[in-house]
Amino acid sequence: MIKLINDWYTRHFSDPQVAILAFLLLLGFGVIYFAGNLLTPLFAAVIIAYLLDGAVEFLRRFKIPQFIAMIFTFSLFILFLLVVIFILAPLMFKQTTQFMLEIPRMLAEGQSVIMMLPEKYPHIISQEFVGEILTSIKSNITALSQKFVSLSVASVVDVFSFMVYLVVVPLLVFFFLKDKKLILSWFRSFLPRDRALVATVWSEVNGKITGYVRGKFMEILIIWVISYITFLIFDLNYALLLSFTVGISVLIPYVGAIAVTLPVAIVAYFQWGYSYETVYVLTAYAIIQFLDGNLLVPLLFSEMVNLHPAAIIMSVLVFGGLWGVWGVFFAIPLATLVHSVMNSWPRRVHNG
Repeated sequence: MIKLINDWYTRHFSDPQVAILAFLLLLGFGVIYFAGNLLTPLFAAVIIAYLLDGAVEFLRRFKIPQFIAMIFTFSLFILFLLVVIFILAPLMFKQTTQFMLEIPRMLAEGQSVIMMLPEKYPHIISQEFVGEILTSIKSNITALSQKFVSLSVASVVDVFSFMVYLVVVPLLVFFFLKDKKLILSWFRSFLPRDRALVATVWSEVNGKITGYVRGKFMEILIIWVISYITFLIFDLNYALLLSFTVGISVLIPYVGAIAVTLPVAIVAYFQWGYSYETVYVLTAYAIIQFLDGNLLVPLLFSEMVNLHPAAIIMSVLVFGGLWGVWGVFFAIPLATLVHSVMNSWPRRVHNG
C-alpha cells in the first residue's frame, strides 16, 4: 500500500510545477472555505473590480487614458449602486412586504379550492388526502414565516455591518482598479519563478471565467428588465419582485427556470384566476425562458463553457453547498477551473 501511494505521488507530483499548482489550489480553496465569511467584503470588491476592469479595458481601445477610463467606469458603478439602494431596494422591500401580507388571503382561497377537489373528483382524490395536503401546507407556511421573522431580526442586527460594507467595498473597488498593475506585481513577487504550468492554467481559466461572469451578469440584467417590462404590460402584481426573481433564476441552469415558474403562476392565478390573462402571462414567461435559453445564452456565451449539463448541475449542488449564494454564482467557473486543471495536469504514459 505504501509503495502504491509513493508511486502515485511520484507519478503526479514529481514535477515541481505540478506541486506549485496543487499548493496554490489548496491554499485558495482553504482560504475561501475557512475565511470566506470574514473576507466577504474583500471577495466582493475583487469580483466587482474584476467585472469593471473589462469596461476599463474596452474604453482603453478608444485611446482613452487609463485614469479617465477608470474614473468613468467607477462613477457609473457608484451611480448604479445609488439607484439600487435608493430606488430599487425600497420598491423591492415594499412589494415583498405586500406579498407577505397577501399570503393569508391566498391560503384561504387556496384552501377552499383544494377542499372542493374531493367533491369534483371523488374517485381520484379523497378527503383524507386533502386534509394531509392542507396540514403539510400550513406547517410549511408556519416554518417559512418563522424563518422570515428570524431573517428580519438578523437583518436588523446586521444593518451596521451592511453600512460598513457600503463604504468599504466601493473604496476597495476603487483602489483595485486604480492600482491593478501594482497589486498584480506584488502578488507575483510571492510566486516561484518557475510557474509556467500555473500561467498556462490561469490563462485558459481566466479567459473562460471572465467571459462567463460578465456574460452572466448581462444575462441577469437583460432577463430582469425584459421580465419587468412584460409583467408591467400585463399589470401583474409584484412585477419588480417577480422579475428580479426571474433574473436571478438564471444563476442555476435548468433548475432555476422551473423553480421560479411557481411564484409567477401563483401570483397570476390569485390575481385573475382561470382566465385569459393568466394564460397570457404564463405564455409570455415561457417565451422569455425560451429566448433566453435558445438565443441570449448562445449569443453571450457561445462555446465559452463546454461542460455537460450533468456536470453543471453537480457543480451547482457541490459549490452551492460549500459556499452558499457565491458558490451557486461561481459554480460553472469553478467547474471550468477543475476541468482546465484536469486537462492541463501532466500525465505519464507507461508502456507495457
